[in-house]
Amino acid sequence: MQLKHLRTLLSPQDGAAKVTCMAWSQNNAKFAVCTVDRVVLLYDEHGERRDKFSTKPADMKYGRKSYMVKGMAFSPDSTKIAIGQTDNIIYVYKIGEDDKKVICNKFIQTSAVTCLQWPAEHIIVFGLAEGKVRLANTKTNKSSTIYGTDSYVVSLTTNSSGKGILSGHADGTIVRYFFDDEGSGESQGKLVNHPCPPYALAWATNSIVAAGCDSRIVAYGKEGHVLQTFDYSRDPQEREFTTAAASPGGQSVVLGSYDRLRVLNWSPRRSIWEEAKPKEIANLYTVTALAWKRDGSRLCAGTLCGGVEQFDCCLRRSVYKNKFELTSVGPSQVIVKNLSSGTRVVLKSHYGYEVEEVKILGKERYLVAHTSDTLLLGDLNTNRLSEVAWQGSGGNEKYFFENENVCMIFNAGELTLVEYGSNDTLGSVRTEFMNPHLISVRINERRQRGMEDNKKLAYLVDIKTIAIVDLTGGYNIGTISHESRVDWLELNETGHKLLFRDRKLRVRRVTKALAIESLEDVVLPAARDC
Repeated sequence: MQLKHLRTLLSPQDGAAKVTCMAWSQNNAKFAVCTVDRVVLLYDEHGERRDKFSTKPADMKYGRKSYMVKGMAFSPDSTKIAIGQTDNIIYVYKIGEDDKKVICNKFIQTSAVTCLQWPAEHIIVFGLAEGKVRLANTKTNKSSTIYGTDSYVVSLTTNSSGKGILSGHADGTIVRYFFDDEGSGESQGKLVNHPCPPYALAWATNSIVAAGCDSRIVAYGKEGHVLQTFDYSRDPQEREFTTAAASPGGQSVVLGSYDRLRVLNWSPRRSIWEEAKPKEIANLYTVTALAWKRDGSRLCAGTLCGGVEQFDCCLRRSVYKNKFELTSVGPSQVIVKNLSSGTRVVLKSHYGYEVEEVKILGKERYLVAHTSDTLLLGDLNTNRLSEVAWQGSGGNEKYFFENENVCMIFNAGELTLVEYGSNDTLGSVRTEFMNPHLISVRINERRQRGMEDNKKLAYLVDIKTIAIVDLTGGYNIGTISHESRVDWLELNETGHKLLFRDRKLRVRRVTKALAIESLEDVVLPAARDC
């Protein structure tokens, strides 16, 4: 991962004017910055300032300057923003492009809110000065304690899926909690005692990275054992680490200190963290906040003097046929940008595998990429992406994109169907006759009463035998034997009828009951054209 400075979003001031927190929206369209004066600035994805609004105190009798904003996060649908304050309250604001900012929820607490995350719909997780980690439900407007400690919560972060949280405390304790461990079997509760308060805390894909005032970065394993240590305590140019952020893919971590951003990249082949060349910026002063854009392409850093700097993040960048820009923002994540329309698609391995060469096929509409154990597919028009388990076959696969809902993959006599947007293969059959005119797939093309999913496949078992398969149930509906070679077939939209043609240009229609009805020697124009 390399950082390249793009622009200054907010100019620094002459004195201390700390950027207290920052956040990117889930849809990548908004970026929010909160400064020491308790004003939230809203930027668009291009870095242009579009709006701002002032936060409000919990109690006006103490005045508008009686608190600080310590945590901020967008909702998963990007329509709301939560603000955590030191005057013991969390406000949730409803935001829009030009709409007035309206407070739709507020949660009064017993001590100052010190950090905040919004990992899932209706669920805000936050830490308190008294040591508790709590949950606020925006649907019920109630909050409850997840777990309690006796030490100030200095940092809070989530894993890439948002189903697990880590909290760092002033006594060095790091605690882990899962809403859903997703089958990992990892333990909950106190994970490790870090040597100092872990103000810089990040949960990456393969480890937990923590740092603080001792100028050491420590990478911990899944159960708290030390994997690696990067010691800068003897470097006179290095000071304490104040904040950290993991990339959306979880394979890079950036840590902020004084005049410097340090970058760690995970090496899948060596299974260790490798340090990239640090980004040093004179007169940047202490980095107080970091926020990574959800597609991984931008990193923003806020400073003690109120400046906000934006950096471009990439491993490598290339242009495909002068029409698409391919930007690798991590080993497992590639951003595909259409240079003419400006639209972008994020192709990502959810298992953290390294993405190999990306191809754009099917009249430059469909994405195909391999990893060591999976196959990535995507539709650029609909932004439907899939990742399915796939063992490499030397690149001998043939891809057919005639169906807009399904990618047909043929290799060594086996036909595999993958529905765009699904991470499981739709079905797999053996056939030696791979031709778009000899395969017909229907996927929920017409709503039917009492049937939620209607997915059917018709294909040739041999040159005179057609098989019809229910892909939802995974069973054979039936087979049709014909006296002459079949050279074209098609299911109707509901998959209840089949029309096919033999080499003598005779057309047959098969109903759901598989009764064959002869149409003599009449050939439909549409069939003849096929």
